[in-house]
Amino acid sequence: MMKTVVVVGVGPGLGSALVKAFSHEGYTVLAAARQAAKLRGLRDVARVVPVACDATQAAQVDALFEQATSIGPMHVAIFNAGTYERGTVVDTDPAQFERCWRVGAFGGFLVGRAAARHMLPAGEGTILFTGATASLRGGAGFVNLASPKFALRAVAQSMARELGPKGIHVAHVVIDGQIRSAEGEVDAYLDPRTIAEAYVALHRQPRNAWTQELDLRPWSEKF
Repeated sequence: MMKTVVVVGVGPGLGSALVKAFSHEGYTVLAAARQAAKLRGLRDVARVVPVACDATQAAQVDALFEQATSIGPMHVAIFNAGTYERGTVVDTDPAQFERCWRVGAFGGFLVGRAAARHMLPAGEGTILFTGATASLRGGAGFVNLASPKFALRAVAQSMARELGPKGIHVAHVVIDGQIRSAEGEVDAYLDPRTIAEAYVALHRQPRNAWTQELDLRPWSEKF
């Protein structure tokens, strides 16, 4: 039976790199995005199942994981979704703030919950969350990003402490820097393929040496 991986929040950058990396490892990968158009570039990648899924809708998230386990045992779940609209605190619309939080934090909770429910019976699996610099500090003009990213980090920490003793590895990855969006850009930007390799390495870790939080940045980034 095929082993499966679920990646929620697939776009042309890191999401696609994650899908390709785990497909290369021999997994069947369910690539999920709210907009199906974002998945067109993965049609020719082996063992990839594109799925339209809104991560803020519990029924859709649950259906996604049911589909994954109907294909085969689920080994990895990755939450990579998020949205952001820059603005000052005084100008930020409440609905805009709530939407960013729902996608970046509430969606992470729903995905983590669904993954845990399917992994607990087997007593194994890996759940990975994509964070950012804003997971650690809120910057001016970034209230719509810092709030969900702080919350997502807390969800990851709570899940790691709860699920680790039950055999499930939960890790939060801080992406501290700009991800390059085109080939040929200087290596002062993070390469999405290299980031994806780090996610694969997290999954491979033996349980006597698990990482709960990993920070990744290019050599040029100040920290």
